[in-house]
Amino acid sequence: MKFSLTKLRAAFGDIRAMEKLHVDTYTEDIINDIENEPFALSETNVMYAGLSELAGYHYLNTVIVGSFNIKTINGAQLKIEGDDYSLQLKSDMVELESDFSNVSNRSMTKIDFEIEAEDVPKIVKSKIKSLTLTAKKNKAIFTIVEIKTEEN
Repeated sequence: MKFSLTKLRAAFGDIRAMEKLHVDTYTEDIINDIENEPFALSETNVMYAGLSELAGYHYLNTVIVGSFNIKTINGAQLKIEGDDYSLQLKSDMVELESDFSNVSNRSMTKIDFEIEAEDVPKIVKSKIKSLTLTAKKNKAIFTIVEIKTEEN
């Protein structure tokens, strides 16, 4: 007879264990409906990214899907290394938490980074060498994804 510690803890009423066993189709649906194209890849994560502007402030909106899982009140940092520049961006919110989907065993983390208007033109795939995302003790190094489309 095989049993897991999580199932045993859930049987005794541990809320966190019950949450892990709950089938999370809501988070999985969000992961499957991400608007932006894949922007960068790390070993175990995909970063989707896009630029936006709100009331004169510019943001790099990212969604990280994969093993990157955080819960912090200290925000996140994104270091962008380009051909002839380096940018250090801070998240617009300090309180961040990943959503976990036990359907696919992946986490989804939405992080928006503040970016200066003069730095917006630097956020082009062809100019970026690497991106390093840091939050708490978690660190993920991404490289740019080149998506090739087939033409008929």
